[in-house]
Amino acid sequence: MPPTVDLTIYRETLLFLVTAGVVAPLFFRIRVSPVLGYLLAGVALGPFGLGRFAGRWHGLDWLLLTDVEAIGRIAEFGVVALMFTIGLELSFERLKSLRKLVFGLGLAQLAASTAAIGAAAWGLGEKPAAALVLGAALSLSSTAIVVPVLAEQRLTKSPLGRYSFAVLLLQDLAVAPLLFMAASLGGAGNVGWGLALSLAPAALALALVIFVGRLVLRPLFHSVAQTDNAESFMAACLLVVLGSALIAAASGLSMALGAFIAGLLLAETEFRREIEVTIEPFKGLLLGLFFVSVGAELDLKLALDSPAWVFGALAAFLTLKALALYPLARAFGASHAQARDVAVMLGPAGEFAFVLVGAAVVEGVVDARAGRIALVAAALSMLLLPLLGKIVGAAARTRRGAHKPAEALVEPPADENQRVLIVGYGRVGALIGEMLEVHKIPFIAVDSDVNVVANARRDGRPAYYGDASRVEFLRRCGIDTARALVVTLNSARATEDVVDIARKLRPDITIVARARDAEHASTLYQLGVTDAVPETIEASLQLSEAVLVDLGVPMGFVIASIHEKRDEFRKMLVAAGAPDRKARAQRKPRGG
Repeated sequence: MPPTVDLTIYRETLLFLVTAGVVAPLFFRIRVSPVLGYLLAGVALGPFGLGRFAGRWHGLDWLLLTDVEAIGRIAEFGVVALMFTIGLELSFERLKSLRKLVFGLGLAQLAASTAAIGAAAWGLGEKPAAALVLGAALSLSSTAIVVPVLAEQRLTKSPLGRYSFAVLLLQDLAVAPLLFMAASLGGAGNVGWGLALSLAPAALALALVIFVGRLVLRPLFHSVAQTDNAESFMAACLLVVLGSALIAAASGLSMALGAFIAGLLLAETEFRREIEVTIEPFKGLLLGLFFVSVGAELDLKLALDSPAWVFGALAAFLTLKALALYPLARAFGASHAQARDVAVMLGPAGEFAFVLVGAAVVEGVVDARAGRIALVAAALSMLLLPLLGKIVGAAARTRRGAHKPAEALVEPPADENQRVLIVGYGRVGALIGEMLEVHKIPFIAVDSDVNVVANARRDGRPAYYGDASRVEFLRRCGIDTARALVVTLNSARATEDVVDIARKLRPDITIVARARDAEHASTLYQLGVTDAVPETIEASLQLSEAVLVDLGVPMGFVIASIHEKRDEFRKMLVAAGAPDRKARAQRKPRGG
């Protein structure tokens, strides 16, 4: 007789897979954010939804998420994976450029929102300590929802994305001291000295992670990549994500912050893109599980029993956060529309509100009923985020369209002519276009600067406005039939994005790309360019040519030697990029 299997231990897993495989695609089809689908699934299947009828109907238990706490522990890694991928998108240099927004706007937002919401709670009868904790908890925003919603609306790299990310990052940094504050308010002792003792190991651990990471991560991934084994590479990625998160958690910091630092360290390596591809499926599934767990925490019955308190608290803290954040964003350089959008997107509460209020209730700082009301209001506000994202995204698209010159609104041709596609039509791209015209080679140019496109079209050039990093836009521009692709963008990252996407769409197309220097050229060869032209090397070769000619060396000899040196550099750069390019090509089929 075969051994009996306790099928109930697989219930949560099966329910989540059904949600991920059915609900999320359904919401995609009806053009609604899947985040909302996950949240609503959590509400329906959680203990405050169908869970209220458990035991009454036979077989209903199989449709319920009963162990929400266990799900929540696993779901935390969704936020961890999200912060890790955000770190991969950045670098320490870019983060340094955001320091004014992070420690200026972010800190000011946290202080102002905490003061405003705390004062309101105190005015409603809460004790000062409870009011302070509730104000701090509701002043936090949701990294796990705001960032995906901004990405869905293609606003991550916009000013709204930059301001929002800076504030969210400061809030993640503040989680550890806020948790200590909640615990300290429930006991006695020297809070200042205790906070210092609490933060000291956290700061030491952060420094240790950065120091060891710089020494270990690149050699680790180089060693794993040499095995040419996709499973080993995946294991190394998960080790770094989970390991850095747990080290941070053990030191009193948030797990998400530890993973973010690990991502920053790996952003400076040549393995960044392969790691992004490897982590992406895990990030999506774990984030979906996180949203399901948040939905399961929503007690709708409390909202129905005490609507005045719940919806009053919701309206109050959304309004107070917006009123606090709008003038601060304006003071840090945001326009009226940008400041308004930041205030709208960061108004709802975040996932750490559940952690902070929960800890305060356990310590006796916050009354249990007040804590439940605050958390239901927080969860309801998070449900609003996908809708708010759509409103903000639509407003941003309307503003972009309203400010575009008429010439920039012309769409690329949809015919089958074999043209050269120039991405980036600044001075370099325009000169290439002129040379193609001299040799009667048809081309079209695209640029994301509407003024550049408008001026080019007024001059009779076939230029079009758009984002060439979008697959559908490249197809619209004729990438499937283009004779060649020339990428002349100023941004190294944008150039890499376009090259990577184009090579996946057309393995056979000739791609010539502008590179900043030899290292960037080597990276582009890894991504599959036919030729990369490093600006620093070309400038040196032209200067050498001018010097030799001015010194009287015959022009023929000079040109020959310059061509020889150029070929030498090209072979060296191609060779430098070849091993990683080969490894990428061999890993991808197995990963797909």
